[in-house]
Amino acid sequence: MLTENLLRNKKLIELVVRKIRSLELKKNINVMEVCGTHTYTFFRFGLKKLLPDNINLISGPGCPVCITEDIFIDKALFLCKDSRNVLATFGDLIKVKGTSQSLEDARAYGANISVVYSPSDALGLAQENPQKRIIFLAVGFETTAPLTASILKEAKKARLNNFFVLSAHRIIPPAMNVLCNDAELNIDGFLCPGHVSVIIGERPYKEIVKKYHKPCVICGFEPLDMVLSIYKICLQIKEGSCKLENEYNRVVKPSGNVSAMKLIGEVFDVRDARWRGFGVIAKSGLFIKEKYKNFDAEKLIDKPLALRKTKNINCRCIDVVKGKIRPPECPQFKKICTVDNPLGPCMVSFEGSCRIYYEYSA
Repeated sequence: MLTENLLRNKKLIELVVRKIRSLELKKNINVMEVCGTHTYTFFRFGLKKLLPDNINLISGPGCPVCITEDIFIDKALFLCKDSRNVLATFGDLIKVKGTSQSLEDARAYGANISVVYSPSDALGLAQENPQKRIIFLAVGFETTAPLTASILKEAKKARLNNFFVLSAHRIIPPAMNVLCNDAELNIDGFLCPGHVSVIIGERPYKEIVKKYHKPCVICGFEPLDMVLSIYKICLQIKEGSCKLENEYNRVVKPSGNVSAMKLIGEVFDVRDARWRGFGVIAKSGLFIKEKYKNFDAEKLIDKPLALRKTKNINCRCIDVVKGKIRPPECPQFKKICTVDNPLGPCMVSFEGSCRIYYEYSA
């Protein structure tokens, strides 16, 4: 069994890097990772310095907070104006601005906003405060959607009338389809997200490989995982082959987590959804089913909110999440935009590319 010591063993990592170099690939190889934790590993462990200069790792839309649109924050801000409402949110969402304000700003002016560490904490708030309406801001990919689905089932079973969910859950493969169709990116292969893959398994990526002829490797989160996965992509390119490989097979099963997928399907409908930087992506969002409509916070919004452009025109976060630019290419990076003064969600979230570049790149 692979241990952390092996997965971070410098000699093993350097051995795999030598194998990558031995392939002697002449052209630039653009590998996109669609998980912020991969970006974190890549920079924290200095992998960029080890790999050949022609291996380019491109950060994609792997941070759920970063791809959440302004309109979602605006909806949350609208809801927190009502004194009956308590918003329950994860900590890295609270500093993200909508079109003009963040939840942190609203809390400073008296809005009742509570930071929670899990969806079950939000459900507990509802059970402990029956006189208040608890609204959980559900952000995340397939990894966290089953947890939200589970608490909605619990709320229904308990017949709670003061618990609601505002869903911004998104699913990854449709976004990968959009990225594959973007000729400007010229992606040669994907490091597929390990946590998401635990839930969805291998099948969605096989469809991407078949349709777009791009190597895909499901990748774990340790340094050895990453260099092995990059090697597998480079080897496929060298051999002229194209397939899905599961480097993270110690955790990810071919069929994924069938029970979790069934739970998602029971509670959520898949519909077209908006992503920051991408606009509407077909069949990429999870929306609460009619069966659970009594817990849908959308029904508490009694007037339509207009889609407006953010006032922060200097932030290039939308180009970062699409892989169009690297964070240092933004003129505000490390100048006006810092961890203490973030202009966009990519600098706010711990999984955001800008924050990771800020903290770990030279």
